[in-house]
Amino acid sequence: MTLHPVAIVIGLENAIGLTVVRELGEHGVPVHGVARDPMAIGAASRHCRDWSLRPSGDPADWLPELISRTGAKAVLAISETDLIALSQLPPVIGDCHILVPRPQPLARVLDKRRTLEIAAAAGLLVPHTWQPVEGEDFAGRAATMHYPLVAKWANPPEVMAALDRAGLEWFKTAYVHTPRELTALLDRYASIGRWPLIQQYCGGVGLGQMLYMADGQATLRFQHRRLHEWPPEGGVSTLCRAEPADAHAAQMALSEKLLRALDWEGQAMVEYRYEPEAGRYWLMEVNGRFWGSLPLARHCHAHFAWEAYRRAVLGQTDAAPRPRDGLRARYMVPETKRLARLLLGPDRIGDPFFHPRPMADLMAYILGFFDPRGRYYVFSRSDPRPFLRDLWHMLRKALRLERR
Repeated sequence: MTLHPVAIVIGLENAIGLTVVRELGEHGVPVHGVARDPMAIGAASRHCRDWSLRPSGDPADWLPELISRTGAKAVLAISETDLIALSQLPPVIGDCHILVPRPQPLARVLDKRRTLEIAAAAGLLVPHTWQPVEGEDFAGRAATMHYPLVAKWANPPEVMAALDRAGLEWFKTAYVHTPRELTALLDRYASIGRWPLIQQYCGGVGLGQMLYMADGQATLRFQHRRLHEWPPEGGVSTLCRAEPADAHAAQMALSEKLLRALDWEGQAMVEYRYEPEAGRYWLMEVNGRFWGSLPLARHCHAHFAWEAYRRAVLGQTDAAPRPRDGLRARYMVPETKRLARLLLGPDRIGDPFFHPRPMADLMAYILGFFDPRGRYYVFSRSDPRPFLRDLWHMLRKALRLERR
């Protein structure tokens, strides 16, 4: 296979970074990985030609030297923290493309409240949302709300430092069932003067529509349905299924319209709660980084990292191939944790409308190993070392817990 110029991938610690490495490597791109952990699973991939430990400090302090040393022509990053830092750099350093969103579109996407405002103006269905602010009558407002509700932070990267200083735990989502619970939740954050968004509960299933945007047009589209999540009431996708390309066509057009309104360039996933019976699509958020279920997209030949690379570095402008559908992908560690929760602790599931089916889920878990449509986030016969390293991580963690 013809080798293209080197790409630097920052963040090799999880299945997302591993997938980006595999995808680029399969297209003949030599990858230099940057990892915080010398045992990062992405560094074990045969597609990772070389890697280095991440230096301390801001990427602006060490990335130019790494670009010069490796001869890289592209830089990609996994975490939102890195996207924010890299977005402050020039879009091109020398002749190396920094393939991250620009600061203003990224700020709009990271601010869930602003995203919802833009989405509503573009004609998308958004949940009723309240952002508590200093001086409001929280108890009075709580008494008038319709329950259950969902709490989430409008801009997680912006609030995490304040939460950490105050010794408060960050959460992705929290379910609120009564006015008393809501008042207690809001009181918890009075010390920092910042409060999460309070949102109308939206039923249905998780639907993600992924698009690559270039000059205001989608050049690659893919979509999947979340079948399982960890935790079970909502979180990381642990089992997902590719949806046919011709399904949800009107909503895909709205997703593209929204990204255009956000002035978005590059890859993004527009996340919905989809109610099939009512035909409603409730917008949850726009994920502007490479998302957790990226392995399914790769298995279906929807190659978003390659799309970014080939357009920027190789100057290719032809349409991306149409992805396949019908496949499923499992993230085995959290999928196993989900099954354990259903079997051993169903009372800990916060969603009041979630109905555990432990025996059916146990049978589906076992049969999933024999499903010809099944693929995996980490395991790969052609690239087995990341899976073996992941097993080693799990074994070490189990041994540490046992010693305690």
